[in-house]
Parts: sequence; structure tokens; C-alpha cells
Amino acid sequence: MIEAGLRALDPAIPIVAEEAVAAGRVPTVEPGAPFWLVDPLDGTKEFLSRNGEFTVNVALVESGEPILGVVAAPAVDRSWWGLAGRGAWTRDDGGARPIRVRPRPAGGLVAVASRSHSDAETDAWLAARGIVETISAGSSLKLCLVAEGRADVYPRFGRTMEWDIAAGHAVLAAAGGRVETVDGRPLRYGKPGFENPPFIAWGG
Repeated sequence: MIEAGLRALDPAIPIVAEEAVAAGRVPTVEPGAPFWLVDPLDGTKEFLSRNGEFTVNVALVESGEPILGVVAAPAVDRSWWGLAGRGAWTRDDGGARPIRVRPRPAGGLVAVASRSHSDAETDAWLAARGIVETISAGSSLKLCLVAEGRADVYPRFGRTMEWDIAAGHAVLAAAGGRVETVDGRPLRYGKPGFENPPFIAWGG
């Protein structure tokens, strides 16, 4: 259903979707050209545990950057979206409102970490930076929590794919944040195999 909707918008833009790639249907993505990244069910463990923390992720990438992203959490009836240069928003049963990363608090940083994929490297990174609080969350919700100013940083050293985080990355970037590799370079998309290196997502 998502693919059909995206093709109706522009049939020329390739769609890289997790299940399609797993089935061997990998479209050709020209360097710098736009393409969609789709994960229709991000957070399988969260879906199976029925905690509501799974998401539907759709992102448009251009010149290696996610310029538009939509993250929907249908079990809790929330969504987030962002567009480069235009801002980011969230919607719940109270309606839609703009979101923005918060300035770094003087009392110390609040981090968000994976509920289902914790590891010693992440724990060591958090401990070395004097994090005052860590929030656990599933799927791309972690990036949205930083985007709406409920957390300041999200480190991820475990394996992720581009479709896992591109939509949340777009929301965070539109809200004033950034996603970097561990050596401080901007995280790029359209990589061979669509696999991400370890990264750090920052708020204000």
C-alpha cells in the first residue's frame, strides 16, 4: 500500500523497502538521485511484545540526505514528520504542533537508548559522558524523542539499516538536530548494502 502511494506521487523515484530488499528486489539508486526508504514495520520485537513502540517509516533521500520523513506509531495514534528547511511537527489526539530540539540542559544530558538492543559499547559511551538519565524506547521513536526535546542524545553502535532510521533522521534534522558518525561526519544514505555505521544522534 505504501509503495503504491509513493509510485502515484512519482513513478520515476526508486523505492528501497526493507521487505523488498530481503526478497531480492533491490532497485538501482543513482548517486545523488532521489529515492525513497521505507520500513513498514520498524521494531518487530516491540510489535510482538505489544508495547506500542513499533513504527512505520517513510523517508525521501536526495544527494545522500534525508530531506523528508514521516514516522507513524499507529498503536499509540501518534505521528511525526519533518521537511528540510520547513520544520518538524507531531500529531496526537490533541492535534498537530511544531517540535524543536531543546538546548543542552546545564544539569546534564538525557539520553535515549534501544529497549531491545542494548550493548556494552553503548553503556560505556553513556557512562563516559555523565548522562543524568536514560530513557528506553523502541524503533525510530528514539530519534523522535530527541527531535521533540524529551532527550538530548541517542547513541547507536549496533547494526542498523538505512530504512530503520532515515525517516526519524529527517524529522530530527528538520527539528534542529543532527545525526553523525562516531568521528563526527554527517551520516549519509545510499551506501552499498544500505547498512549504517555506528552513529550518534544529537539534539540542540
